[in-house]
Amino acid sequence: MAKSLMIQGAGSNVGKSMLVAGLARAYVRRGLSVRPFKPQNMSNNAAVTVDGGEIGRAQALQARAAGVEPVTDMNPVLLKPESDVGAQVVVQGQRIATLKARDYSAMKATLMPEVLESFRRLADGVDLVLIEGAGSPAETNLRHGDIANMGFAEAAHVPVVLVGDIDRGGVIAQLVGTHAVLPDADRNRIKGFIVNKFRGDVSLFSEGAREIAQRTDWTDIGTLPWFPDAWRLPAEDVMDIASSKGGAFKIAVPRLSRIANFDDLDPLAAEPDVTIEIIDAGRPLPGDADLVLIPGTKSTIADLAYFRAQGWDIDLAAHLRRGGHVLGLCGGYQMLGRKIIDADGIEGHAGEYDGLGLLDVVTQMSPQKRLEQATAIYLPTGDMVRGYEIHIGATTGPDCARAWLDIDGRMDGAASKDRRVMGSYMHGLFTADRFRAAYLAGLGGTAGNAGYDDTVEQTLDALADHLERNLDLDALLNLAE
Repeated sequence: MAKSLMIQGAGSNVGKSMLVAGLARAYVRRGLSVRPFKPQNMSNNAAVTVDGGEIGRAQALQARAAGVEPVTDMNPVLLKPESDVGAQVVVQGQRIATLKARDYSAMKATLMPEVLESFRRLADGVDLVLIEGAGSPAETNLRHGDIANMGFAEAAHVPVVLVGDIDRGGVIAQLVGTHAVLPDADRNRIKGFIVNKFRGDVSLFSEGAREIAQRTDWTDIGTLPWFPDAWRLPAEDVMDIASSKGGAFKIAVPRLSRIANFDDLDPLAAEPDVTIEIIDAGRPLPGDADLVLIPGTKSTIADLAYFRAQGWDIDLAAHLRRGGHVLGLCGGYQMLGRKIIDADGIEGHAGEYDGLGLLDVVTQMSPQKRLEQATAIYLPTGDMVRGYEIHIGATTGPDCARAWLDIDGRMDGAASKDRRVMGSYMHGLFTADRFRAAYLAGLGGTAGNAGYDDTVEQTLDALADHLERNLDLDALLNLAE
């Protein structure tokens, strides 16, 4: 059985995902075989695995950092929010139900056997498993039946290192407060702590770190300075999506209420001549945008209504009258059609819904979800792209005759007669440098980043260097059991 160590946070968004990715790369470079693991994740930004399932995007990045392909065992429970009170429940890569939060709370403890099964399979024959918690163990109201933090740590007998975020302020209270509210058994599982996201002279916090160690008796693994290149890594959390200032070519992206698989934006944001402008609710689509990109969504029909409620349908029509272009990906593609037919009420109430009418296609929703890694040819240029499909529903209609991708012999996508409105089910297209350059050039833009994948690899190496310089990785490894 591998050595294991769990990275938990004193709060959400303290940097756990990035830390696990950096640690995975650092320990792999030391010659260890490493696997990432997250018992339970909540995210609509999913990745398709080689074994035909889906996991959180962060675990796919962590797998990449460890030099291995992502598999479903790395994230056995994935919750994909579909509304403010309900989420799709994915277990070991496959959807099993859509539940309200209260119903899932009653169910989650029954999932521990599957979680432990995945963990043990993943740990077999490797040196180290790095486990990422979710939220914070200080949410003691969630402790009963917990599978995400201390409940898992107890069941799997793994030690914990707690991470605090000093950038938000109050990091001593975060860490010492967590120590204070935990029951003895959980408190004793925590062996060390890390203070993350420090800006400035780290030595100025040495007294604060000593106070945390004295009050908790946990090992101080180090204070980690702010990592300025974190934005170069694919974002997992919807709250991490941000506008990026670049050159004159502007892409406007409406922030849908259930935006999903927004990693399509990362390669575009890395382009020096491209500006990405995220449009929040209540703001109009900008009149100077060259391209409006409608991203994926976990709830196409609900987000179609949300899109109209913001007046974005009117803005989009004006954008096209000015000669602009529109690209819809996955759920965004479905929204561009004439109709969405949900006869079985998969996304809510059964019925037919008018789409934006910018593509002459109709989407029929169906219970079967397509989960597939794919290789395609971009038909206008013959360039190869690699990506993935993750959707329900099938789209057909006259504009599909202008398909622009050949996915292993199957035509995908649709385009209007003037080709200023296009849509496709394939995610990950823009990671392909040649496709990205050709697509932007066709719209009057330019691509200057000739190696997006290389940039991600270099950033993971830089992150590992950053951790090696500032944390005691030997002490951290010695805590693993």
